[in-house]
Amino acid sequence: MTADAASVPVGGAGGPEAGGPGKEGPADRGPRARTATAYPRYVAGKVAGAAVSLLAVLVTSFFLFRLIPGDPVKFMTGGRQVSAEQLAAYREEFGLDLPLWQQFADYCGKALTGDLGTSYQFNAPVVDRIGEALPNTLLLTGTAFVLYTALGILLGTRSAWRHGRLGDRISTGLALTLYSLPSFWLGLLLIVTLSVGIGPLPGLFPTGGMESGGEQGFAYVLDVAHHLVLPVVTLVAVEYGQTLLVTRSALLDEMGSDYLTTARAKGLRDDLVRRRHAVPNALLPTVTLIFINLGRTVAGVILVETVFSWPGLGGLFYQALSVPDLPLVQGLFFVFAAAVIVMNTLADLLYPLFDPRVGR
Repeated sequence: MTADAASVPVGGAGGPEAGGPGKEGPADRGPRARTATAYPRYVAGKVAGAAVSLLAVLVTSFFLFRLIPGDPVKFMTGGRQVSAEQLAAYREEFGLDLPLWQQFADYCGKALTGDLGTSYQFNAPVVDRIGEALPNTLLLTGTAFVLYTALGILLGTRSAWRHGRLGDRISTGLALTLYSLPSFWLGLLLIVTLSVGIGPLPGLFPTGGMESGGEQGFAYVLDVAHHLVLPVVTLVAVEYGQTLLVTRSALLDEMGSDYLTTARAKGLRDDLVRRRHAVPNALLPTVTLIFINLGRTVAGVILVETVFSWPGLGGLFYQALSVPDLPLVQGLFFVFAAAVIVMNTLADLLYPLFDPRVGR
């Protein structure tokens, strides 16, 4: 071997530039580049999936509700005797005389511009009717959402940390019992016992509605809060059990982990180990459930709003189904489904904040 050959670096010609300490080589840049581009690809995939789901909902909402029996044109006549020419004029006015494919094309074209049609029974834009009822639904279901989420996480955490004890058995059993109850049945039971009254016990709360009427200022706020009690109690009683059970199950899976044993060995108190270490790592399934429930908050709970005559989106949906008011039903269905899809997608996008392994 010559001296010149022996002097050539092991890394080959230009070794320091290719892989030496002076610069990063391809092998060094690869993992970082993959990590830097993984999350944007993850986001793009989730957003694309949400867009496809929304398109599927748009198609489903049109064809599904055409299976409902009933003639909306006859409803619009109010039961009056009308001639065939008048019925044909109504159908032409609302586009019901067009072929189904053309109705679907018109519906999709308008929906993509934010126009969900005109309600048959209210003779008003569907978007306006939804906008009027949405604040009432958000007040009812939003209040219940905050209460049953906080209650479910708190009791689920305590139940898991003391699993097998009497308190855990009572809490879990009560949650399962209430979660299995039909919400409308529980609502009717509360109306009978706390609104109508039983025997010498007078009714304490209104039987339905959102307000008594005639109140202003702070008295109006108290009146609405008085009407809000029973429907909120119904929703909290039925819904908190799901959050409790999911939180409890996720935390039980974490409790056998080595890092918790190490934290206890360092002398940390049990409540500190639970709050700082166990609960944050067990929140991923609960976060999913919270965002799904948050999407359902927009939809409201149709049966509860109907039982308590609450003037929200749920009650409006039930009213539209009875006609059937096709544009209003389709619009509400699309809004309900879109809220759940958007919230579920948002939960997916936030997962990496709780677990950095997600999205890589």
